[in-house]
Amino acid sequence: MPGRVEGKVALVTGGASGLGAASVRMLVREGAKVAITDLNEAGGQALAKELGEATRFWRLDVTREEDWSSVVDAVLATFGRLDVVVNNAGIGIVKDVETLSLQEWRLVHAVNLDGVFLGCKHGIRGMRQCGARGSIINVSSVAGLVGVASFPAYSSSKGGVRLLSKSVALHCAQKGYGIRCNSIHPVYVDTPMVDALASASGASAAVAKEKMAKSIPIGRLGHPDEVAYAIVFLASDESSLMTGSEVVLDGGATAM
Repeated sequence: MPGRVEGKVALVTGGASGLGAASVRMLVREGAKVAITDLNEAGGQALAKELGEATRFWRLDVTREEDWSSVVDAVLATFGRLDVVVNNAGIGIVKDVETLSLQEWRLVHAVNLDGVFLGCKHGIRGMRQCGARGSIINVSSVAGLVGVASFPAYSSSKGGVRLLSKSVALHCAQKGYGIRCNSIHPVYVDTPMVDALASASGASAAVAKEKMAKSIPIGRLGHPDEVAYAIVFLASDESSLMTGSEVVLDGGATAM
């Protein structure tokens, strides 16, 4: 029985660890070839070695347009097509609006929002070279739907990803491209990034993660595979009617 994304080629940013690595593994399991991209060369190369010939690793700084241009060209030359872009790379800084510096604000937006803009722009370019069909999946956050006092830059950037995704979806539809664009909004997921946020909170990491879990109505953190399943769905033809939409994976957080 063919996989859910059999024959497709996907590019995943921040693919060396956390949600990115979980998504890479699941996309490969469901039949895709995957370009793993990250600044973490050791982690990315190790994952590519683990998963074999269905993957390749490229170093990509998502804030640099020249990196995007060369990596998308390399993916097309290596795999012959590009069907899916997962804009997953992101960072967060735990500082409130009074203590956050302008430099820190700009850094978070450069990675979380500029990087997604460039991924959409060059993803569309790559997809247009092989039939103008595909799926762009932008990883936002529950913090892109509601404000968070302790990390306003992260929340602002992720809110921007939500509306950028809708704008890209409408652009592609109006141009007649068969390219869809949707955003995913997870709550806290048990990943190295959440570990870093917990460690920066001022309390012990374990206490901070317990507090995070208690803030979620179902009472636990998310698992990376729970997000990866949603990414596979949006990458597959199962979601062919979805564009400009949000997939909210929040354990009930936004129901309150």
